[in-house]
Amino acid sequence: MKTIIYAHRGASKLAPENTMPAFQLAYEQNADGIETDIQLTKDHIPVLIHDESVRRTTNGTGFVQDYTFEELQKLDAGSWFSEYYVNTSILSLEDFLYWSMDKKVLLNLELKTNIIAYRNIEKLVYDLLKKYNKINQTVISSFNPNSIKKMHKIDPSVTTALLTSNRMTELFTFTQKLGANGLHIKYRLLNRAFIAKAESKDLYLACYTINRSAQMLRCYKLGLRAIFTDLPHVAIETRELFEQDILE
Repeated sequence: MKTIIYAHRGASKLAPENTMPAFQLAYEQNADGIETDIQLTKDHIPVLIHDESVRRTTNGTGFVQDYTFEELQKLDAGSWFSEYYVNTSILSLEDFLYWSMDKKVLLNLELKTNIIAYRNIEKLVYDLLKKYNKINQTVISSFNPNSIKKMHKIDPSVTTALLTSNRMTELFTFTQKLGANGLHIKYRLLNRAFIAKAESKDLYLACYTINRSAQMLRCYKLGLRAIFTDLPHVAIETRELFEQDILE
């Protein structure tokens, strides 16, 4: 089975993260999937932005949760990256799902609830996935175990993954108890013992955020389910070279 390549926040080294230009570029580069981050607006609209604050990636200030969606759309989410992307807008999850409807692309939606526990975000996201018939093509991930638990309770058939950057005690058993299907781990945690332990608990493994060819190649050799990268075109080229070497 091929290791799935998710474009992390879209092709985010080449276009402003979590925006339509980054998603469109990732799709054109033939990424297998797109990863994006979800926060919630004042009027309870799931939107695609990594930070709880709009300061880093827009010309605004303050928290996402203090803006209505209409107010957020007036912000410029592209010029911080390049003048070429002036007036790029923040997307709603619904707009993103609508765009993806006719495309063969997997989705990974990260619920950003580890700092702000947005009320009912899990159900709001689930309902949109159901509306656009995307449940079977989507992984829900989060650093917040409560979000994983809530999503599993809403619908156990949804694929979920706990994000972690630490080797916490009883990590694998804890992840199983949440009802999660996998672990998305920081690259530095990756070793054969970790992989063997995950396999023994029937948990799949994915790794973030991989931008170096040598690290990508190691992930492919170890047979990881997926990687997340800001450079999907590099990951695809590296995977093709890896597959050629196997055939030879």
